[in-house]
Amino acid sequence: MQSSSSGLRFLVAESEPPDARRKRRESVGRSSGETYLEILESLAPGSACDRVKPADADGALPAGASLGDYDAVFLSGSPLSLYEETPEVRRALAFMGAVFASGTPSFGSCAGLQLATVAAGGTVRQNRNGPEAGFARRIVPTEAGRGHPLLRGRPASYDAPSIHTDEVETLPEGSTLLALNRSTVVQAAEIRHDGGTFWGVQYHPEIGLDEVTGALRRQADDLVEAGLALSRREVEDQADVVEALHRQPKRRDLAWRLGLDDQVTDEANRQAEIRNFLGMLARKLNPGPD
Repeated sequence: MQSSSSGLRFLVAESEPPDARRKRRESVGRSSGETYLEILESLAPGSACDRVKPADADGALPAGASLGDYDAVFLSGSPLSLYEETPEVRRALAFMGAVFASGTPSFGSCAGLQLATVAAGGTVRQNRNGPEAGFARRIVPTEAGRGHPLLRGRPASYDAPSIHTDEVETLPEGSTLLALNRSTVVQAAEIRHDGGTFWGVQYHPEIGLDEVTGALRRQADDLVEAGLALSRREVEDQADVVEALHRQPKRRDLAWRLGLDDQVTDEANRQAEIRNFLGMLARKLNPGPD
């Protein structure tokens, strides 16, 4: 493992299958795990980060390392469907079970939330309302969520980058629902299981608008099939507007066309949950005076 002046050690767990990893790199230049490495380098400079691929047959931890060596584990998005009985799903679930058992705090987005849910005894299904593509709209914190540090700084209703075709159906025992919207029954949750604590969201606070653009273009045919657009050209046009806003985030005309505000266009606001998780770790590792 690497050494770090800050002493923080992070493990990024990327469960994208190789083909999905390749397509994502071709689209936006990085895999889902590499996106997390990039944002952690930005938000926690000096931290040491390792990346593993727990769904892969050769996805072991670095030689000599154990989960207890890390200050936190981050679980990225993935196209895996956790209700399917495949070797990749079984390996990913076994890894998440080990994360819980290690007691190492963990954070996950999209499939990361779904992985933690199923590993702790909950269930996942296909989205009842079809894909939530581009942005999750009008996310509302629950009463518990309004006081939870994961959602600190979020307003009473907000949007966030999101693209997923599966959702959490039932949270496991020991969970707290923190946010939802009319499209998806679980948008944010805390899961406590087997001595470990996981904070997660269904949306993607880790990605920029360039990655929303890439996701729309990669999944254009699926979005047409789902009835969200009449043609691939319509999806491409939408992606063009999102990409333009990525390049010029202060253009109010583009934000207006997409129905977005600074919860998405402002990078710090968009990353709120990851920033809050890192803040929790800092307070835990360096508690101040009472």
